[in-house]
This record gives sequence, C-alpha cells and structure tokens, in this order.
Amino acid sequence: MFEYTICNQADEEIFEKQCAALEKRVPGIKKSDSSMDVDGSEKRTYLVQGSKIEISNDCYINAVYIKSEIELKQFFK
Repeated sequence: MFEYTICNQADEEIFEKQCAALEKRVPGIKKSDSSMDVDGSEKRTYLVQGSKIEISNDCYINAVYIKSEIELKQFFK
C-alpha cells in the first residue's frame, strides 16, 4: 500500500483539485464510490485496472491524503 499526504490540514478545495488531477493524469481511472461523514470528512474511491485508490479529506485527522494499491508518482512527474 502506498500513502501520500497531500496537505497537512483538511481542505475541501485541495481535495477537489487532487481528485481532478487523479482523474486527468491516471489512464483508465474510474470513480467507484464517494462518502461524506457527519464531521464533514469526505472520501472518494477510484479503481484502476482492479486496484483501489482512496483519497480522503479527513477532518478528524486534519489532512488530505491518498492510500493507493498502485504507485502514483509515475503519473505526476
């Protein structure tokens, strides 16, 4: 599992920009699921050739981060 911290504070605008960047740069990516927690945290799940990418705007942890089953650095050179 690969983990990437995008921002050390929860931020909806950064979350949306990162989701857009994933959708633009990762070939074959498909949005799978979205959820919103009562504290305002949001999570989106994407699938790429059977591998899961999960991006979170987490108000409890206070960060925007990605957990991915594939290495993403190759798409963001």
